[in-house]
Amino acid sequence: MNKDKNKKDLDITTEETENAEVESNVTDEMKNEFEGQIVNIDSPNETNGEKLSAEAKAQLESDEEEFKRIKIISPGKMVAKRFFRSKLSMIGLVMLAALFIFSFAGPIFSSYGETEKVGASKEVISVIPHTINVTEDGVVVQYHFYEVSDPYLVYTKTAPTWQNWLGTDQYGYDVLTRLMYGGRVSLTLGFSVIILETILGTFLGALAGYFGKWVDQLIMRIVDIFNCLPGLPILMLAAALIDGWGVPGRYKIYCLLGILTIFGWSGIARLVRGQILGLRGLEYMIAAEATGLSTKRKIMKHLIPNVMPQLIVSATLGLGGVILYESTLSYLGLGVPIPYAAWGTMIGSTSGTTGREILQNYPNIWIPAGVCIVMAVLAFNFIGDGLRDAFDPKMKR
Repeated sequence: MNKDKNKKDLDITTEETENAEVESNVTDEMKNEFEGQIVNIDSPNETNGEKLSAEAKAQLESDEEEFKRIKIISPGKMVAKRFFRSKLSMIGLVMLAALFIFSFAGPIFSSYGETEKVGASKEVISVIPHTINVTEDGVVVQYHFYEVSDPYLVYTKTAPTWQNWLGTDQYGYDVLTRLMYGGRVSLTLGFSVIILETILGTFLGALAGYFGKWVDQLIMRIVDIFNCLPGLPILMLAAALIDGWGVPGRYKIYCLLGILTIFGWSGIARLVRGQILGLRGLEYMIAAEATGLSTKRKIMKHLIPNVMPQLIVSATLGLGGVILYESTLSYLGLGVPIPYAAWGTMIGSTSGTTGREILQNYPNIWIPAGVCIVMAVLAFNFIGDGLRDAFDPKMKR
């Protein structure tokens, strides 16, 4: 009986052991199958990750190459690129450069001076007859006598020759040399007047636009007064007054410079005032106000630099007008006097008693000066138009 019991227990133990082994084998198989599934699942992910990283790397390299091809330029370079793209602007620059080289470097190579007389001349003596009647013993006696001057030279106008490429004028001066020195006067005067006008107009316009109220009212009423004055008649009157005061000829140009500056700043002041009124309420100015910057720093550092494009265009376009004013006054005898040269003075030789003869028979005396004035005005206008288009980002080229 005990043997049967032990046999049963042994069978049960054997079955349990077999079942445990089967369960262990099943578990191992399931585990291996599960791990195989994990491996099979992970492998595609790793492959996809490698593919994604390779694609991202290729895209990054492509973006870097494209970024290298893109040129990042500053606003100043962008304006210069637009300006130099304009053909009229380039023509204006070439014309202006030619005039400057001709006027400032030309006299170095000239054989004559500004007031050196080199024309054909002859020595003459003036004889002036006089007659007086004297009563002697009731009889009227008539006496004749002659006033003879000292010998002096009279210069004649000449046509162009190899020695004088544009001939000589009625004073014996070389026309080509006078043309060079006249360009110095006209261009220097034009730039000086525009610089002074811009400084004065910017200062007063900035004050009016920033402070407003009574400051704006006062400055703008002064501007209105200057705008109501007739420009050329007032300039002629002022030049005549200076001429009557006996100002030496060499210093007359400085008086002319002051006159043109006084009567030319109002337009720039109105332009600057309008621009600053628009800029004063922008966010960056409110931030500058919050940081406690001084009024001087806000105007000089934040407002005026933003008005500079308009100022540059206005000044460039105004240069031609200043040269025309100077030429007009010199033509009327109220500008630079003889023997000093100016383009307007050279054209003014066509007026007076000998003017008709010069106008008809000697175009070499006055046409070159007129051509130089036209070239200067056109050059400044071309450059001004080019700058205006270059500073305007909305302009279609």
